[in-house]
Amino acid sequence: TYSLIAMNIVIFLYEISLPMEGTDWFVNHYGAIPLEILGGDDFYTLISCMFLHGGWMHLIGNMLFLWVFADNIEAIIGTFNFLLFYLLGGIVASAIHIFFNPYSEVPMVGASGAISAVMGAYLILFPASKIKVLVLIFFRSFYIPAIFFLGFWIVQQMFAGFGSLGVSEQNTGGVAWWAHIGGFIFGVVSGFIAKSAYKNKYRYDVEA
Repeated sequence: TYSLIAMNIVIFLYEISLPMEGTDWFVNHYGAIPLEILGGDDFYTLISCMFLHGGWMHLIGNMLFLWVFADNIEAIIGTFNFLLFYLLGGIVASAIHIFFNPYSEVPMVGASGAISAVMGAYLILFPASKIKVLVLIFFRSFYIPAIFFLGFWIVQQMFAGFGSLGVSEQNTGGVAWWAHIGGFIFGVVSGFIAKSAYKNKYRYDVEA
């Protein structure tokens, strides 16, 4: 988990260190472009796109969620299995995004799909754990059960995903809602598998 966070940060720092033309080339070369992938090109971008980000807030948000949810899952299934799960989650998320946007020429970047898979698995493995949420308008934090926090999150993603249907993003960017949804569903399925395989290895009273 911490190595993935470090890799994402280092790659992003390299990305923003490039001149504008270099950054555009970097994102277009390593981001996942649906039209090109369906044309049989650049399959490696299904993995490389997970380590690129569109800005500081994109990076910080993703790394925060990865830091909060991933290490507990890694502790259960082991480092190698977690890395495999993370990468497969990202690939499935990208595939779902491509399915709904087959003609898009916009490169998809970000770890959100893989992290959505992590969140889906966390929901199944630790439904009763407490998520610490900072509410700025009250200037204090609250603990919310994971099942409510993550349930609300995926419902929000699904509303946005269905709302985006029929909206072409061939020439414009946007949030890859269906990558989030696809990754989350993959994570839920993987969570049930892990729950059965490692049922004596985890507890439900984790705080995040």
